[in-house]
Amino acid sequence: MNCINGFVSCYFVFLKLFLFTFIELEKQFTLLKFKLENIDATTGARSGRLKLAHGTVETPIFMPVGTQGSVKTLSPQELEDIGSQIILGNTYHLYLRPGEELIRQAGGLHKFINWKKPILTDSGGYQVFSLAELRKIKEQGVRFQSHLDGSYHDFTPESVIHTQRCLGSDIMMVLDECAPYPCSLNQAIQSNQLTVKWAKRSMAAYLSSTPQFEYEQTLFAIVQGSSYPEVRRESVRQLIELDFPGYAIGGLSVGEPKQIMYEITALCTEMLPVQKPRYLMGVGKPEDIVEAIGLGVDMFDCVMPTRNGRKGTVFTRNGVLVVKNANHKDDFLPIDPECNCYSCRNFSRAYIRHLFKAEEILGMRLASLHNLHFYLELTRSARKAILENRYQNWKQQFLERYFADLNSR
Repeated sequence: MNCINGFVSCYFVFLKLFLFTFIELEKQFTLLKFKLENIDATTGARSGRLKLAHGTVETPIFMPVGTQGSVKTLSPQELEDIGSQIILGNTYHLYLRPGEELIRQAGGLHKFINWKKPILTDSGGYQVFSLAELRKIKEQGVRFQSHLDGSYHDFTPESVIHTQRCLGSDIMMVLDECAPYPCSLNQAIQSNQLTVKWAKRSMAAYLSSTPQFEYEQTLFAIVQGSSYPEVRRESVRQLIELDFPGYAIGGLSVGEPKQIMYEITALCTEMLPVQKPRYLMGVGKPEDIVEAIGLGVDMFDCVMPTRNGRKGTVFTRNGVLVVKNANHKDDFLPIDPECNCYSCRNFSRAYIRHLFKAEEILGMRLASLHNLHFYLELTRSARKAILENRYQNWKQQFLERYFADLNSR
């Protein structure tokens, strides 16, 4: 009887461990829940809800870029006030400074920067591969020199997953190789083959590792292939077989003509799984975002709103405006009279121009705040139009007004 009881006890212990392991693996895939709410009747534009560990994101969405754990010149409270739902961090920069271990000790990136909503971390692949003179690529990974002090470091698919586990981001990205534009067909093929191999290893590392904190993370793959449709198709086909929770389209907005960017984006979205989120990396200008939403893209990021804002260039419903130019010296209108952001509610173009001329930091802050509000309002308005099945008309009206001054010249 004791033997039977011991056997039964061992059986239940084994069963409990098995079920625990199974449930933990299932969490890796079931945590991210993407629910499509509507696909516009006349375009491929989609509205959805993306459920992550730190909250739900309504798509289409623009994600402010906080490369080093900070969206430049703005506080987390200001980001929340303008409706930011998710921000980006960069694995390369955070790995070098302040370091993954310090952020892990702080309780993860959310606690370290005091941001309670979702975070996506790029793998750092683009930054590494932009250091053409400071890195060496092998199948195992890439060795590079820090742009800070010249020290040598190695990134592998596995190490990048480990770093992002320490950061604790809601969405992690695989390590990929971003081919330059232009590049040869053979370069694009080899680059994509390496990207797919690394994606497989990233998935294996993701499944075999455990979160550092008390919540689950998810992993997106990145489609590559430069401007070659046949390479892009092969990239999508192979990555779909790996069944990632989400997919990004990389390697665009790197100098190629707009029409190529749109064509490659359309090719990818037509092939990618309908029920999984699609993220177009590093794009971009308002007109590009509007076009890509119509092609079925859900998520966007770009440094343009904050980078341009720091240089005195702002985005309005009537096009781009350089607020530090002399013609705004006695212009007492807001940046955009129809905008309700803090900058437009309280300050004139003349005052903001004065701040730039006086080299006051507040000028950069107010312009950056307005630009991010503009981008977020752009995707909010697009989402509303999709839900009401009028995206094509909304897009046409937006573009006609946005380029009206340019078209009248």
